[in-house]
Amino acid sequence: MRITKSISLLIMGFSLMLSCKESQKAELIITNAKIWTGSEKQPAAQAMAISGDSILAVGTNEEIQHFNGSSTEVVDIQGGFITPGFIDTHVHLLGGGNGLLSVKLTDAKTPEEFTKRIAEYAKTVESGTWIMEGNWDHTLWGGALPTKEWIDRETKENPVFVYRLDGHMALANNAAMKLAGIDKNSKDVAGGEIVRDKKGEPTGIFKDNAMNLILDQVPPFTEAQKLKAFKAATQYFLSNGVTSVHDVNGMNNSYESYSIAKQLNDANELSVRVYAIAPLSGWKQLAGMEPKVGKWMKTGGLKGFVDGSLGSHTAAFKDVYTDKPMDKGFFINTSEDLYQWVSNADKVGLHVMVHAIGDSAIHSLLDIYKRVEQENGKKDRRFRIEHAQHLAPADINRFAELGVIASMQPYHAIDDGRWAEQLIGPERIKTTYAFKSLLDSKAVVSFGSDWPVAPSTPLEGIYAAVTRSTLDDKNPDGWVPEQKITVEQALIGYTRSGAYASFDENIKGTLEPGKLADFVVISEDLTKVDPIRIRELKVLLTYVGGKKVYDYKGN
Repeated sequence: MRITKSISLLIMGFSLMLSCKESQKAELIITNAKIWTGSEKQPAAQAMAISGDSILAVGTNEEIQHFNGSSTEVVDIQGGFITPGFIDTHVHLLGGGNGLLSVKLTDAKTPEEFTKRIAEYAKTVESGTWIMEGNWDHTLWGGALPTKEWIDRETKENPVFVYRLDGHMALANNAAMKLAGIDKNSKDVAGGEIVRDKKGEPTGIFKDNAMNLILDQVPPFTEAQKLKAFKAATQYFLSNGVTSVHDVNGMNNSYESYSIAKQLNDANELSVRVYAIAPLSGWKQLAGMEPKVGKWMKTGGLKGFVDGSLGSHTAAFKDVYTDKPMDKGFFINTSEDLYQWVSNADKVGLHVMVHAIGDSAIHSLLDIYKRVEQENGKKDRRFRIEHAQHLAPADINRFAELGVIASMQPYHAIDDGRWAEQLIGPERIKTTYAFKSLLDSKAVVSFGSDWPVAPSTPLEGIYAAVTRSTLDDKNPDGWVPEQKITVEQALIGYTRSGAYASFDENIKGTLEPGKLADFVVISEDLTKVDPIRIRELKVLLTYVGGKKVYDYKGN
């Protein structure tokens, strides 16, 4: 009797739930769309119903009409292609935002143009103001590194410290070096390099840890500067369909982006979701703090470094660089320090991700991750390797075996592919940016940009992963074409896997009932167009939490 009564009550309750859901009306309905949901259960749909910040239902136009009420806004997409909002799993938010407001050197193709742009920018700022960012690329003018003499005459009143686009070396002018007390007698720095001329004089180029000699003299951003940079970055992200970012703030000592995000969120003005990630070496500062987890902002992640970058010759390899027979790069931090930081952070439940680019750095980091798992026990820790660029073949399968996420940036492949073989030779490039090999091994591969090192433009990233056609147009069939992947695999890297990489797969990354209504409308169907045209497509609309936050108005 009791059992029968209980079953009757369950049936009544279930029926009530269904009727409530059917009677619930949407605030927004999207119709006549080609929706790539990212969900294996329902890969495609035609329409979506949205209530508040979340998805009520996805289905056909007819099915979604059940949610149409008297106050429902209906948007006819007219056949537009929709994907989940893109998740950029590797950005430097405030630096990138500040770069949008500073001198732009990324496409300077000659030393003269490099100098001219800095000189012209210096005229626009007050005396004593630091000139930073820049993000120059010396390969565009033949590979000669800039020197302080290029810019000293034009910048006597302003200290300058402008980065190479990879962020692993920068050029200082004489004014900046004087403030830092740098001269011929300055000692070298472990895990870094002060580049010197034949007489031993510093040229102005500082690599990796040596950059701190100058950075220590830079006054911290004011709150007003941070806010301005954050807002500039936000608008940039939204215009490219990026609705969530992982801010790998691994070189600063605080959650700077988190504090600004909170300020904006409290004012109901935040429109990009932020995972604020702090330096791994400072894990003790977070050990006693409960990670903040919310729809808009979260903390609890830590970012560290093993080595530098390929373009700066500071990525750590097992064998020497092809163009520098005595050079294997170097570790920025020792393996023992990294092990201690990773192990201790893992013990207190923090999420660890570490930059590793050269095959020696990646191998060492995988060993550390394996050791920590063996010592600390199995759990859902989702260790990440940021970049994971140049893999030893024997290490490819270890990502899946150890449950390590490869957090990669496809645009780097079509950029570095112009010159990487000159640095590491034809054999090692076979497992460089090994997207397909990693996916074939069942590893989780998430995608991002490393902005401002590369543009935070997921459409260009998808193009790069699918075509591997380098920026100089010299590899029309793809650089290392064996590592090309499909459009759908690339989309998953920017959506579902991006959510997984921050433990957020239950709330975003796919377009399913109950998940956040973060989505992008693109001018054409990514899965149907000739891949070579993908980077030409436009983000037409960006929605975050069911609200339109970007609307393309044309050129």
